[in-house]
Amino acid sequence: MATVNATERTTATTATAARAVDYVWAGLRIALGWVFLWAFLDKTFGLGFATEKKAAWIEGGSPTEGFLTFGTKGPFADFYQGMAGNAAADWLFMAGLLGIGLALILGIGMRIAAAAGALLLVLMWTAALWPENNPFMDDHLIYAGLLIGLAMTRAEDTLGLGKTWGDLPIVKRNPWLK
Repeated sequence: MATVNATERTTATTATAARAVDYVWAGLRIALGWVFLWAFLDKTFGLGFATEKKAAWIEGGSPTEGFLTFGTKGPFADFYQGMAGNAAADWLFMAGLLGIGLALILGIGMRIAAAAGALLLVLMWTAALWPENNPFMDDHLIYAGLLIGLAMTRAEDTLGLGKTWGDLPIVKRNPWLK
């Protein structure tokens, strides 16, 4: 019977813990991707969760009008209310939700998804200043921080297409696409 010394046990334990952490980050990446993708689907088709069928984007509704008209408050309210229902704002918002959601779920373009997602979330946070239940912190800022963490930990490589994506010639020539 072979004996395993303490160093080998410690190395094996550390490797197992590191692998477990990789799966935690991957699970968070996929879950946050679903949050973005679900918002896109519900606003597009009016699935009855946050958006009723009659207000769906495909029915002529505006995905930005309700929140930007009635949900904005604080120092930037006038700015955001001026964008409510604007077709360009609707298209940018919906493209952002879809692109960020798919990138996170698939594990591709994490740098772009993290930057775009963090920007979108911080803009949403500024639209509703100040949070109702906290002096400044809310889920938008937490999600923005999570996105940065996902990009920094290479969460796309576990349960995602990150390695395959990174091997594409266009991505190798343009590392910002990673």
